[in-house]
Amino acid sequence: MPKAKGKSRRQKYSYNLNRKRLYRSARRRAAPRIACSHIRHAWDPTKSVAQNLAEMGLAEDPNKAVPIPKNKMLGMEVESSGWEQGKKIVRKPYVVNEMEYEASLPEKKSNTLSRDLIDYVQYMIQNHGENYKEMARDEKNYYQDTPKQIKRKINVYKNFYPEEYKDFIALLKQEKMDVQ
Repeated sequence: MPKAKGKSRRQKYSYNLNRKRLYRSARRRAAPRIACSHIRHAWDPTKSVAQNLAEMGLAEDPNKAVPIPKNKMLGMEVESSGWEQGKKIVRKPYVVNEMEYEASLPEKKSNTLSRDLIDYVQYMIQNHGENYKEMARDEKNYYQDTPKQIKRKINVYKNFYPEEYKDFIALLKQEKMDVQ
């Protein structure tokens, strides 16, 4: 069966189409994507980005907010009162306060190890103690880790779960005493 005639033909470029205007209008319609929930709730869609940020007490351009003087030398301080001249009224100070409070909270540790790695390390310590060469030759060493790699995994386990490691070692010592 023959091909359709127009399908394999090359598309013609339209020289009369103004692509800049199309791109600009598409960008203008798109709303800004705001990641911070505090800013998102205080945002007024009828105002510009600069006006919204100024009302919240945030800087649109950090280079203009805290300028670096060009005539500043390495040992000399330059007196400039440019920051005080451009002060604006902050109508929504709660946004900055909430962001500062959120930033001051301590970060929660999210470091965890997989259950398989924990079981592997405990098995190796239980059967071989501190002998890393024996651990490397063990049949459960499926990934053929070297003694240094096994030692590194054990140290990671010690650092992530110090209390659990101490309890595990105490349990091993107790079992050893019970056997003797």
